[in-house]
Amino acid sequence: MADRPRVFVTRRLPGVAPLARLEEVATADVWEHARPPAAAEVTARAEGCTALLPMLTERIDGALLDACPTVHTVANMAVGYDNIDVSAATERGVLVTNTPDVLTDTTADIAFALLLAAARRVTEGERKVRAGEWGTWQPDWLLGRDVHGATLGIVGPGRIGRAVARRAAGFDMRVLYSGRREVADFPGEYVSFEALLERSDFVSVHVPLTPETAGLFGADVFRRMKPTAIFVNTARGGVVDQQALRDALVRGEIAAAGLDVTTPEPLPPDDPLLEAPNLVITPHLGSATAQTREAMADLAVDALCSVFVGERPRHLVNPDAWSHWRGRR
Repeated sequence: MADRPRVFVTRRLPGVAPLARLEEVATADVWEHARPPAAAEVTARAEGCTALLPMLTERIDGALLDACPTVHTVANMAVGYDNIDVSAATERGVLVTNTPDVLTDTTADIAFALLLAAARRVTEGERKVRAGEWGTWQPDWLLGRDVHGATLGIVGPGRIGRAVARRAAGFDMRVLYSGRREVADFPGEYVSFEALLERSDFVSVHVPLTPETAGLFGADVFRRMKPTAIFVNTARGGVVDQQALRDALVRGEIAAAGLDVTTPEPLPPDDPLLEAPNLVITPHLGSATAQTREAMADLAVDALCSVFVGERPRHLVNPDAWSHWRGRR
């Protein structure tokens, strides 16, 4: 390209190398505040840019792309892209990329951490120690649930679901899974969603947020689970009806839950969900290790570097936009 590309990066990137590589080939405008930019701020900073490097907190839709017609690439620093109107981007010949694979094992780790913490009441016990409530050993105090030998139900047998199933093998767990179809070589038994709910001691969610999965886990679903079951969600907050989850925990319809994602994010401190018993909750830490976040930033920068020299990016979400994009060069 004759002119040096301009990129709006909506948050400081982890590590030094990703941004340094980007600045070798483009002029990078980085949002330096701790808070995410508001929609109007994204539009204002994106005006005149060639590309965007947003996080999952930024909504990229047709209105923004129409207001910023020079933007031809959106390199999302996340594996999920429900924050982007991909159809609108494709219609306008705007490329959308994501950062899969590098966060698979890291997210599986947090899913299993939540599973263990909820089952063994780890955070509840830690709070009691700090509050000076650690008294004499009692045989019936803070009793949790065994993880080893239990049945784990995985909803969404994608990369992360498969990685969670591999970890379950180390605990001698029986693995069930449900999805749109049976998956070859998945380490578990394929069952219907209903059978998974009824048979699982733990239910771990790994589906993308789509119109079909929005609110998938509602009151009827929680009632179908065992009263001793533990629910874990590291996918997206929108797949859960949070009021229904709170009610299920309060009524004892399920035993506990572990969440790394909510709606909204951040969750307000007065949100009713936080009043639910037996709830372990973390602030969207799924990919939050130094190694993984830097690898994600590297993939997003890789995509932009490819586009800037006219090459098809590796992780292109909307391949139908490629021919339109190339025709505009």
